[in-house]
Amino acid sequence: MVDILHKVGIQSSTQNDVYKALTTGEGLCGWWTNNVQGESKVGGVLQFRFHGGGFDMKVLELHPAKHVLWQVVDGPKEWIGTKISFDLKQEGAWTIVLFKHKGWKEPVEFMHHCSTKWGVFLLSLKSLLETGTGAPHPNDIKLDSWD
Repeated sequence: MVDILHKVGIQSSTQNDVYKALTTGEGLCGWWTNNVQGESKVGGVLQFRFHGGGFDMKVLELHPAKHVLWQVVDGPKEWIGTKISFDLKQEGAWTIVLFKHKGWKEPVEFMHHCSTKWGVFLLSLKSLLETGTGAPHPNDIKLDSWD
């Protein structure tokens, strides 16, 4: 199994602010995609839509201001069964986000694209919390034909 890992520091935001951006429809629409549906509660399913498709995530764990864990239940075949987690910790004036997209079967070319896109969207999360404006899909940076 292969994982995508990222670390992003967000200044002047509390872990609670970051947690809300990861667990509310308004928050998720502010940094990832402007088309989010579903329930952000343990056992609920969130639907994230992009041009040409999307992902359905079952919410497995929510620990306020500390941890979010989803499992992909629908989307591209390479994503099905993978898990996405966000772990939050405070370091002075910084909230640190440790991101993992775990359980890829192999490092296919699509994984390279997804790793870079996760970086793009995590920087959108940072921007949302630091400036009030993120760059969710469809306003994100386009990388290639998969966008």
